[in-house]
Amino acid sequence: MAYKRVLLKLSGEALMGSRQYGIDPLRLSEYANDIKEALAEGIQIAIVIGGGNIFRGVAAASNGMDRVQGDHMGMLATVINGLALQSALENVGVPTRLQSAIKINEVAEPFIRRKAMRHLEKGRVVIFGGGTGNPYFTTDSAAVLRAIEIEADIILKGTRVDGIYTADPEKDASASKYSSISFDDVLKKGLKVMDTTAFTLSQENELPIIVFDMNKKGNLIKILSGEQIGTTVS
Repeated sequence: MAYKRVLLKLSGEALMGSRQYGIDPLRLSEYANDIKEALAEGIQIAIVIGGGNIFRGVAAASNGMDRVQGDHMGMLATVINGLALQSALENVGVPTRLQSAIKINEVAEPFIRRKAMRHLEKGRVVIFGGGTGNPYFTTDSAAVLRAIEIEADIILKGTRVDGIYTADPEKDASASKYSSISFDDVLKKGLKVMDTTAFTLSQENELPIIVFDMNKKGNLIKILSGEQIGTTVS
C-alpha cells in the first residue's frame, strides 16, 4: 500500500446521495464498505465530514443569523453525520470511535490527539466531529489540522467530481482535468480545492491532497494502492 495513515475528508453533501437534504442510508453503506475494504489492507483511516447536508453556518449568516451561532449549529451537524457514519461502519464490523472538538460526552469522546493516534494504531477508524471547535473555520480547515496532528501521510478529499479541472466540469464541457498540480499553481490559477485557510495550512506543512470521486466504487482502495486516481496536489 502507498500510504500507512490517511485522513479522508467527506463533504456533508456527499451523504445526501440523490436526496435534496439529510442522509441517504444507501450512500452511507457504500462508503462504509469502501472504508472496510481499505482498513482490511492495514491502512489507518481517520475521517472528517462536513455538515452541509444538514446545516450551513455561512448560508445562515447570509440570511441574517448570527455567524457564530450558525457555525455552532454547523458543528453539531457534523457530529450528527459522524454518528451516522459510525453506525454504518459498525454495522459492517468496523470498530469506530467518534471524537468531537466540542464537548458532547454522552455521544462522542472529546478530541485528544494521543488517544486518537492510539485508536488508529489499534485498527479503529476515528471520525473527527465538531470541526475545529471554533466558529469561522470550515471542516476543510478541521481536516487539514487533524491530518497534521495525527501525522497522516495524505489528505484524501472525496467529492462528486473525479479531480481538479481547469473549470467547473458540471458547467463547462470543455474543462480538462489535471492529473497532478503544485500548490503554487493552484493558487496562481485560482482553482478551488479547499478554502484558502485550509489550503495554505496544507501547503505550509507539505501535506499532499488527492481530490477524487468518492462515489465511484473502488476508487478509495485504488488510491491507497498507489493508482493515479483523481488529482494530486503537492
